[in-house]
Amino acid sequence: MRVSYHVAIHMIELKTAKELERMAKACQISAIALQEAGKSIEPGMSTKELDHIIEKKIRSFGAKPNFLGYGGFPGSACISLNDTVIHGIPSRDIIIRDGDIVSVDTGAFYDDFNGDNAYTFAVGEISAEAKALLDATNESLYEGIKAVKPGARIGDIGFAVQSYVEARGYAVVRKFVGHGVGRHLHEAPDVPNFGKSGHGVRLVAGMTIAIEPMINIKGEDVRTLKDGWTVKTVSGSLSAHFEHTVAVTDRGAVILTRA
Repeated sequence: MRVSYHVAIHMIELKTAKELERMAKACQISAIALQEAGKSIEPGMSTKELDHIIEKKIRSFGAKPNFLGYGGFPGSACISLNDTVIHGIPSRDIIIRDGDIVSVDTGAFYDDFNGDNAYTFAVGEISAEAKALLDATNESLYEGIKAVKPGARIGDIGFAVQSYVEARGYAVVRKFVGHGVGRHLHEAPDVPNFGKSGHGVRLVAGMTIAIEPMINIKGEDVRTLKDGWTVKTVSGSLSAHFEHTVAVTDRGAVILTRA
């Protein structure tokens, strides 16, 4: 889950080594729930059914789904199909079909810390166009992660993501961005998927951020439906979304959301 660009949030909170250990547990639970979603997705199931599976997995560890009730969100996960970019509300009326791409965004709250991650899954046989989008978006996430190290800038991350996907003809969603994460689901700083190298907040050890490229096949413009959550591409083109929670350490980036 992410926030709008330029949203006002609090000061950056650095985590100690012990706090990072605690946070890593929340992140691992979130990652396991996301992995469970990938194993469970099948044609014919509703997004509400998938949401129940995710919630059950998170709670099995004694954790809580941190999206549930957040700002009034009614699900334990954001489940977004095809031209839905993010914040898809789980519903019994939305049925997953063969050939769909399904973005699943999960989060867990455990021992006072949050984890947050997302992956866009292919359901059955998808088009070559959809597969290329998924591959490029996932790869751009790791390009962004490579830019994470003490002394680097937030703009280095955005530039890495943006340059990778735009070189392949895709569009970066600019209205929504990544964010800091820790004791709160959304913390400072904003982490855009676009930017200039050498600009923005300087990264220091102890920072924890969610990097999450949201990439459209055609056009960056998005619209939010009347439900106040569901975000779709204006062009009607497919969109993909991948996310990891990452810690900045003296050694560089450490991905916390690994199953």
